[in-house]
Amino acid sequence: MSNISDQISNFVANLKFEDLPAETVERCKRLILDTVGIIICARHDAESTPSLISAVDRLEMRGGSCAVPGDPASYSPAAAALINGTLAHSLDFDDTHAEASLHSSAPILPAALAAGQMVDASGQDLIAATVAGYEVQIRLSLALGPSDHYARGFHPTATCGVFGAAAAAGKLLGMDAEGIRNAFGIALSQAAGSLEFLADGAWTKRSHVGQAAQNGLICAVLASEGYRGVKEPFEGKAGFFAAYAPNSKPELALAGLNHEWETLRLAVKPYPSCRYSHAGIDALLALRDEYNIKEQDVEEVRIGVSKTGIRLVGEPETHKQHPKNVVDGQFSMPFCAAVALREGSFKWDDYARHLNDEKTLSLCRKVQTFVDQRAESEYPRNMSGVAQVKTQHGKFEKFIAIPKGEPGNFLSDAEFHLKFEGLCEPYLGADGTGRLANAILELERANSIQSVLSISQVLEMSPAE
Repeated sequence: MSNISDQISNFVANLKFEDLPAETVERCKRLILDTVGIIICARHDAESTPSLISAVDRLEMRGGSCAVPGDPASYSPAAAALINGTLAHSLDFDDTHAEASLHSSAPILPAALAAGQMVDASGQDLIAATVAGYEVQIRLSLALGPSDHYARGFHPTATCGVFGAAAAAGKLLGMDAEGIRNAFGIALSQAAGSLEFLADGAWTKRSHVGQAAQNGLICAVLASEGYRGVKEPFEGKAGFFAAYAPNSKPELALAGLNHEWETLRLAVKPYPSCRYSHAGIDALLALRDEYNIKEQDVEEVRIGVSKTGIRLVGEPETHKQHPKNVVDGQFSMPFCAAVALREGSFKWDDYARHLNDEKTLSLCRKVQTFVDQRAESEYPRNMSGVAQVKTQHGKFEKFIAIPKGEPGNFLSDAEFHLKFEGLCEPYLGADGTGRLANAILELERANSIQSVLSISQVLEMSPAE
């Protein structure tokens, strides 16, 4: 299929806030709210953050015009995009698209925030640009075929995210369709993101998403200054589809473009772990409550997921049953299951409490993960799962087709606020958290996003942060 690059570029350049359905605007604001809350918490509480900030300081990238929520300092646009993108993905608590099997806001919103501050954009401008970025990134992953892309060792959040980030930033910089296409053409050489972090708990999953945000912004700025990119970044002989997933279906990148909004298919996570673990957690929590299951009565737990899911949260089994760090835990179905059974919930603070808890680790070793045909039949529409628990008092099973947080089982406004408050109140206080939430949920009324971001910056930080 020819002219894919041109058609996507025209879509981005011509999209206006007034073109967006009201429900798409509302969903975008809630996704922004969720992501900003995660950034604020991760700025203070993710173990990878101190080295990230130290590196930015050493590179002399502090002191620019852009904000990092939860941080009193200012940074250069490129640094802010890198930091915010990395923070947004550091807790593995950010939004997901089931069929595209990726996270959207983490690479895209930080690039949009940086570009928006460069030009003093309005809230409406930011919303339109962010939606444009979502639509580009998600559609590229659908076209690649995420399972095929994963099998080659790529993380589509980052590889597709750099194009979404370039789209969002380029739109805010006022670029026309040719300029957007040039930005995509430059971004083709920046599309990266390896799954090797699964082997050893490396922090690179976080940073390669931040780098996608940073690189997308830089590609857009280069193109806006006349730097020339390739003309066919997506459909070219050595373009994105041919190089990154040779069995791709390029037509899916255009299907429904400009009238079907993939943004509405983004889910918000209730738990800070890989999305493929969530149906299992939902099922375990339901069984725990319904049958009053006690951890000491549990003899065996089996969690069934899709073939794609088991590669991320279930294999190799011995490694997943013996998590050694936060990244291991985030991608370990046994660990997530053990915490859920012990706590009756799953929160970010549970990593610190349970990674070295022998009772939790002992329970991990009782959890097996397998490919469930019901979950496989739901894939890629849903990241479904089943929990089977054998106790001293009987065997219990529950299948979850649509995990909590998916569009068909979305969080309520109260649940959104509860998550946001839990992430932000330790750093902004109840008053600051409430004012920031209100400002984001009324973002379309803001003449300048600077006024919104100013609410998110703490007054001071301890030296350790």
